[in-house]
Amino acid sequence: MLSIFDIFKIGVGPSSSHTNGPMIAGYNFTRLLESNLTQVTRVQIDLYGSLSLTGIGHHTDRASILGLLGNRPDTIKISSANVALQKAIKKSRLLLAGTQDIAFDYKTDMLFNSDELPLHENGMTISAFDKTGVLLSSETYYSIGGGFIVTAKELAEGSDEVEVAVQYPFKTADEMLALAEKKGLSLGSMVIANELTFNDIDIIDQKADQIWRVMTRCMERGFETEGILEGGLNVTRRAPNLLKKLEANSVYEKDPMEILDWINLFAFAVSEENASGGQVVTSPTNGAAGVIPAVLTYYHRFIKELDTKQIKDFIAVAGAIGILYKTNASISGAEVGCQGEVGVSSSMAAAGLTALRGGSNEQICIAAEIAMEHSLGMTCDPMGGLVQVPCIERNAMGAMKAINASRMALKRNSKCLISLDKVIETMYQTGKDMNRKYRETSLGGLALIHLAPPCE
Repeated sequence: MLSIFDIFKIGVGPSSSHTNGPMIAGYNFTRLLESNLTQVTRVQIDLYGSLSLTGIGHHTDRASILGLLGNRPDTIKISSANVALQKAIKKSRLLLAGTQDIAFDYKTDMLFNSDELPLHENGMTISAFDKTGVLLSSETYYSIGGGFIVTAKELAEGSDEVEVAVQYPFKTADEMLALAEKKGLSLGSMVIANELTFNDIDIIDQKADQIWRVMTRCMERGFETEGILEGGLNVTRRAPNLLKKLEANSVYEKDPMEILDWINLFAFAVSEENASGGQVVTSPTNGAAGVIPAVLTYYHRFIKELDTKQIKDFIAVAGAIGILYKTNASISGAEVGCQGEVGVSSSMAAAGLTALRGGSNEQICIAAEIAMEHSLGMTCDPMGGLVQVPCIERNAMGAMKAINASRMALKRNSKCLISLDKVIETMYQTGKDMNRKYRETSLGGLALIHLAPPCE
């Protein structure tokens, strides 16, 4: 079993698989070099497949260098790290692991290869050489979605980590529901009981509060920050202006549909911060980081103010759904399209919201199933490899879908004909059948539209 805090992680934008994952890979490689770090005079990063094809737009190159400088997504000090990053790129000097000063030529040491490595669409190899050009160490990493990194050996042979024995183990949604019914538990309480294997209850409460705090601060920055998102598409940040309009109109107008504008606002604010490289909560990916904060803030603002217990229950239920997708399918846009990112986040949000609204265990899974059922086949084709168009609006649509899926599930009397397990299986197979050019490669779909449309 994974921890729910493997699904909800603090990181930096714009992408979990293309930014956070490569940064962790770079960091892990410096740990691999510890015994012979002083002998290293050159490092080379080879990016493959989707990491190469959309790498510049997703900041994969920058993130890899930041990792080699000794940074991790959850602890990075962005301002000071960016100073070291610019030194590496512009002055051709890289402080490996923060201590070993070496030459670095971006043009020859950062290589973009369009072919894929055999085990996954997101592959990269990092190599270190001594002053005579002798290879000291090399490792191939795969970024498999949500910021998870594995080596080639781990992916080919399976990780040698010891499986954690939780109190209520399950591998499928059906097993999860049956076990909860047998024990007379809500899904939230059962998942928290499992989480006690990883953390004591005080730490769980602290982590849940921290997740909510980072989400809200990210949203607040999105409300306040105006301007154009970098990358060349000239996408204007829409959240600040939308907030001003809503605050002005709410005094004079009564529009029963205005709540949709607020939900859009919440999602825009977080997604625009993610697109600019700000700190976000990966949930389960950065490309989908706006969905869950938008749904939680909708509940917090329009239904009932959230407290630690409610936040914890939401994260537990949503996290359990995310774990099911992570272990039985994929949360990588490069592997299964955006159905594995915004689709999964919408499914998680629908489940968590249904739990907050007092839904039964079965209704929770029905809500998760509905949200994914109507996300099947969603492509991942961001324009210019940037997590901007259609990603920002897609987060808002994912939040809307989650809220509606929850409402459908809560008011349903008949039995659902499609199980959550079946839709997870179908999502994975759909992604595998999807043409490669529609899976985060910038080779097809909207990604081929190089000029921002008038609506943006």
